[in-house]
Amino acid sequence: MTKHMRLIVSVLFIVIIILTIAITRFYSSTDKLPAVGNTQPSVVKKLGTDASGNRIFLDSNGLYGIIDSNSRLTVSPEWHEISFTDGDLCIASKRVRGKKLYGCIDHEGNIEVPFVYSSIDRINIKDQTLYIAKTFDTQKNVVYDADFTPCFSRPWDEYSISNNNELVLTFGNAVYKYSANSNGLVLANALIRGQTMKHSYDFEIISRNRLSELTFSAIEKMDHAVSSYIEYAFTGDSTVLADIDAVPSALFLTLFPEDHQIIAKRLSNISDVSVYSVISDDNLLHYAVSVTAGISVSYNNNEGKIQRLRGSHKAEIVFEGSSVNSLRVVSAQFKDDKPNYPKQSA
Repeated sequence: MTKHMRLIVSVLFIVIIILTIAITRFYSSTDKLPAVGNTQPSVVKKLGTDASGNRIFLDSNGLYGIIDSNSRLTVSPEWHEISFTDGDLCIASKRVRGKKLYGCIDHEGNIEVPFVYSSIDRINIKDQTLYIAKTFDTQKNVVYDADFTPCFSRPWDEYSISNNNELVLTFGNAVYKYSANSNGLVLANALIRGQTMKHSYDFEIISRNRLSELTFSAIEKMDHAVSSYIEYAFTGDSTVLADIDAVPSALFLTLFPEDHQIIAKRLSNISDVSVYSVISDDNLLHYAVSVTAGISVSYNNNEGKIQRLRGSHKAEIVFEGSSVNSLRVVSAQFKDDKPNYPKQSA
């Protein structure tokens, strides 16, 4: 055997030895793991039981698992916390990269809801059970139903329960209240604290009909269109309309566009923002948002002198569609074409 061949044989022999040791260690370590369903676990304390007789237990290492009604192991004791839900899942917690995170497992230990939450709280709205899961990284709140299906397409900034047993959810400058009935959660009140041109306003919807027809996303889309249009009406800057979803033939008019007496226009306040349904000329149901704007104008009177005038004027922003995808602006304009000028003396 040549020197080169002896070197190759030696290397192969060393590799075989290393693999043999690794395989031996693997099987010796796995032999120590409890075989779910076949091994009698080390039960220090038995805890909560569900309707099927499954029981949470605490082992000698201070970890939690689940045994069935025959005391057979179904979930290995590797969890820091376990609690039964009303459905087929369990809320559990474990340490992941040094963080105590919560998620959901089934009764065989399979992960069904990802472990990305810092807490999962159970709440009751009327006769409905909900779960609020707070994300660890962003501290947002995800609302789940009793089967741990998400109730909304977004996480929420904050949640609370009102005195009327309503679920109150906040997102940015918006607050939504939900009641519960046999069909699930129902929007009972919507309030957006909007702002345009540094002036704040409240856009609140309390009509049950409107609330049953519009989603929170559609309401927020309406508010954005209102805020952008008011700015356009005063400034004439059409770039603020660029991200408004509008029909191709949409009509946007500035404030008092044909009044050449006016030198300057200024917004002083916004009030009485409300939404209602209207029937269009083509007999289709549309929605309109009415806005009352406090306006100050400077103008030249008949004698060429600069005068100032204050007044309130209503704008109307009309939309077609109702869902967030179909909602589009049809028109936006102030109803008055000029201020209410004082009468000139004869």
